[in-house]
Amino acid sequence: MSKVVAVAHPNIAFIKYWGNQDDALRLPSNGSISMNLDGLHSQTAVEFSAGLAGDELQLDGGVATPEQTQRVSAFLDLVREMSGVTSAARVESQNNFPSGAGIASSSSAFAALALAASAAAGLELDEAALSRLARRGSGSASRSVPGGYAEWRSGDDAGSFAHSIAAAEHWELADCVAIISEEHKATGSTAGHALAGTSPLQAARLAGAPGRLDACRAAIERRDFATLAEVAELDCHLMHAVMMTSQPGLHYWLPASLEVMAAVRGWRAAGMAAFYTLDAGPNVHVLCPESAAAEVAAGLAELPGVLRVLRAAPGGPARLLSDP
Repeated sequence: MSKVVAVAHPNIAFIKYWGNQDDALRLPSNGSISMNLDGLHSQTAVEFSAGLAGDELQLDGGVATPEQTQRVSAFLDLVREMSGVTSAARVESQNNFPSGAGIASSSSAFAALALAASAAAGLELDEAALSRLARRGSGSASRSVPGGYAEWRSGDDAGSFAHSIAAAEHWELADCVAIISEEHKATGSTAGHALAGTSPLQAARLAGAPGRLDACRAAIERRDFATLAEVAELDCHLMHAVMMTSQPGLHYWLPASLEVMAAVRGWRAAGMAAFYTLDAGPNVHVLCPESAAAEVAAGLAELPGVLRVLRAAPGGPARLLSDP
């Protein structure tokens, strides 16, 4: 069977996914809304071969750990079950941004893997089916399948997938990512999701999620930056409050993360259109209109503890780079 190559973008969630109603199926406890990040990507090649004794995984040019290979093998088993393919696969994946540091590397990696593996196995999945498949590898990967601004709804296995609520060109926002650390986080998101229910704050977070989803969706539709800033920062704070009060507590922020957050609040008070949000990691995503991106990126680069700044515009859907 021929090698198939696919590429997908990570996404930044405005309304966060944290906690599952079903860990095995990765069915989220609440819906979420995100923006794909153009310029940042995972590129993944998959080739099924009868000559392989077992699945092989190469990440960013190096041999993957047994745990990483097992996670990919379990995902490939889903593809094999759907397609009837019995061969092992050789998988090569690389990111052009830091992995495992809170920039949703698993979202782009599993979206690209879902597309490349399903195509290599001869499957022709529509966007909803591909999003459902990607979800099984990493919940947030469901949102990296469609393009632009995406909403992933909670529900049963058949109904939990992401779809675009606005195209990438609908709103020219920019994400300036302040890189605080490029180290892998001690507790990954999969383990963190399983702890969400141990926080006494998770129930309150989930109770308010439908209202925040409605506000975020409407803000994107109207291109209402002030409302998006308010609801996205609130939702970020709620998720991290749950993380910090889970058992054991998860503390992803570093001192420099707090410095960036304080700076952004100061800039906004002075009239700049900017807000921040953080996923499960110390790196801070600062969203602003594209017209302010150069000023925001320059300001971030001057802050102590910021190693570098990545810039991304709204990105498109996962796509094939080679035909099966």
